[in-house]
Amino acid sequence: MAYSVLVVDDHPPTVQLIKSALEARSLQVRTAENGAEALLAINDEVPDLIILDVIMPILDGFQTLHVLQQSEQFKDIPVIMLTARASDRDVAHGWRWGVTSYMTKPFSIENLLALVQRIRDSSPQPATRDAKSE
Repeated sequence: MAYSVLVVDDHPPTVQLIKSALEARSLQVRTAENGAEALLAINDEVPDLIILDVIMPILDGFQTLHVLQQSEQFKDIPVIMLTARASDRDVAHGWRWGVTSYMTKPFSIENLLALVQRIRDSSPQPATRDAKSE
């Protein structure tokens, strides 16, 4: 089964750029527009990696990360925080809550793809987990 990535961002051009680039590398990509949608998507099918924005409506990226880290089932999913929130305080907050990596916008798609590949290479085989069956 293909390595799966959930891209969570409320900015359609950013989502499309990332989605297209990942799919061109034969990765399975799903998207969500906010943290609440992301949590629903994760409950349906657990991704191998999450790319998560911070500034979103309903449930922001930090809130979403907090929920994930509190869950035994989801806390080990690698998370790349991809956000315009670049202050030292925001970056520290992300690291404190367990992000795998913190990348700020504007970003290089090539750097993001290299980071995804590095995480993929260092991870066990794709989880291909179905949260409903666990």
